[in-house]
Amino acid sequence: MRLVWLEVRDFRNHRETSLEVPGGLVVAVGPNAQGKTNLLEAAHYLLTLGSPRVSADQPLVRSGVDRAYLRGEVATAGGRVLVEVEVRASGANRIQVNRSGVRRKRDLRQRVRSVMFIPEDLDIIQGEPEDRRRFADEAVNALWPAEEAPRAAYDRALRQRNRLLKEHEGPDAPPDLEAWDGELCRNGAAVSRARGEVLRRVGPRSGDEFEAVAGERLRVEYRSSFDPKPGEDLEAAMARRLRERRDEEVVRRTTLVGPHRDDVHLAVGKMTARRFASHGESWAGALCLRLGVWGAAKAEIGEPPVLILDDPFSGLDLVRRRRLGEGLGRRDQALLAVPDEAQVPPGASVWEVEGGRVTPR
Repeated sequence: MRLVWLEVRDFRNHRETSLEVPGGLVVAVGPNAQGKTNLLEAAHYLLTLGSPRVSADQPLVRSGVDRAYLRGEVATAGGRVLVEVEVRASGANRIQVNRSGVRRKRDLRQRVRSVMFIPEDLDIIQGEPEDRRRFADEAVNALWPAEEAPRAAYDRALRQRNRLLKEHEGPDAPPDLEAWDGELCRNGAAVSRARGEVLRRVGPRSGDEFEAVAGERLRVEYRSSFDPKPGEDLEAAMARRLRERRDEEVVRRTTLVGPHRDDVHLAVGKMTARRFASHGESWAGALCLRLGVWGAAKAEIGEPPVLILDDPFSGLDLVRRRRLGEGLGRRDQALLAVPDEAQVPPGASVWEVEGGRVTPR
C-alpha cells in the first residue's frame, strides 16, 4: 500500500499543497512550526479520518476559512483508491472514495490503512493506563476497523451504569443496575478479547523492532481486570467480578470492573518500562510499538499500511538513529518529518517545508 499523490488545501497552515509521493523514504525537513507535522497529519487524516493530535476537526481548518480539503490516491493490492475529504470546522464532513460517498469511517479504513507515530506517543510508555488502553484500541482499529462498534457500545453502557451508581442513594445497589450488566459484559468481553488478541500480534513484532534499534527486548502484555477461571469465558468472568465487587461499587459510586480498568504491561529486561526505561529507551519503545502495529497490520491485510513518523529520531542517540534509519530504508514507503538536514537518512527523497509551503528537492 503506497500513497501516490496528495493534495492539501486550507489544512492547518497549508493553503495549497500538491505533491507526487515517491516510494521509499520520503522526508519533510525544515525548522519547527513551518508545517512539517501538519503535512504528515493531513496524509494520516486522509487515510483514517482522524488526527492523533486533536479530537475535534475545528483546529485542523486554517484560520479564516470554514473548511479544508484533502485529496489523494493510494495504490493497493486491489487497485488504486481515490480518497477525497472535505473537513468542516463544524458539522459533518464530506467523504468520497472513488467518487462515491462514504458515511462510516470504517468503510474507508477497510480500504486503506495508515499507522502514525508522534512524539506524544511517549505517554504510552511513561503515562497513565488510559494512554496504553488508547494505544491498544488504536491498534485494534488498525487491524480490524469493524471492531470499533463494541467499544462504542461498551462506552455507552458504562456511562449509563456509572450514572445510576452516582445518582443512587442508599446501601443497596440501584434496582436498574443489573439491566445494564448484560450489555456491559457482552461488549466489554469483545473489547478485552480484541485488545488481547491484537497485542499478542503486535507485541512480538514490537519486541523485534526494539531489539533491532536498542539492542534489548521489549515485552508487551495485556492485563485484564477480570481474568477468567479455567473453563470460563470472558463475558462470564466479567459478570462474576461485577457481582463480587458490587457492594464496593455502590460505596464508591462507579464501575470497578471492565476494559476501562485494564492496562498494558511493558517491560525492558526484568524492569517495568515506565519505572526504569531511560528517555531514549522510552522513545524507542513508543516508536517500536507503532512499528509493531504496522507489522501486524501488514500481516493481517497482506500489504503494508502507509507508515508516517513525525520527528522519529529526536529522542534517540546516534547509534539508535542509524539503526532506525537503516530499518526504515528497507520499507516500501515511509513518510518522515525531521527538523534538520543532519537527521535525513541517506538516499531519502526530501521535501523542504517553510511557512506551509512544500518544495520537493
